[in-house]
Amino acid sequence: MPDLSFESQLSGYVCGVDEAGRGPCAGPLCVAAVILDRNNIPDMIRDSKKLSESHRFKLEPLIKQSAIAWSVVEVSCEQIDAMNILQATMWGMTAAVIRLSVTAHHALIDGNKAPKLNIPSHPIVKGDDRSLSIAAASILAKTARDRIMIEMDSIYPVYGFKKHKGYQAEAHLEAIRLHGPSPIHRRSWATVRNLATSAP
Repeated sequence: MPDLSFESQLSGYVCGVDEAGRGPCAGPLCVAAVILDRNNIPDMIRDSKKLSESHRFKLEPLIKQSAIAWSVVEVSCEQIDAMNILQATMWGMTAAVIRLSVTAHHALIDGNKAPKLNIPSHPIVKGDDRSLSIAAASILAKTARDRIMIEMDSIYPVYGFKKHKGYQAEAHLEAIRLHGPSPIHRRSWATVRNLATSAP
């Protein structure tokens, strides 16, 4: 269960930072930063992967309303292809922290790498399962990305984005084989390149 153990060791405003969408071969990467009000934290904040989609969407407005500050950054598939996914993630995390309406004094980063910020950044492996601030950021990043992929499903219905959100499900791969990649597929992904050459 995530808690405030990491946050309580640091002074000033502490933001949690997490992303959604590193693994898919289609769609953007979304990165969120959140400074929680430690006296007003919604119940049931967890790692977004451990919550149902409906529960995440219920928590999203509660987190936004109660937080001291929050931001969500979208990194396009074109940016990902140009930078590579690691650099795109670091860029998105930096942008999310910079765009907070309140300046954070520390950043807790999910994972084993942290971007170079002008404030101390602390990478935490499995941070979304250990820090409430990172867990809150994981929910905002995931709901933002899911909303985009649901919208993309209506624009490119043959790929089934609403169901798999751009991850490499077999039905998704088969759709790329049949129809070729869409404008929101990541052309730098080997899976997309290989399937694009075999498309009719």
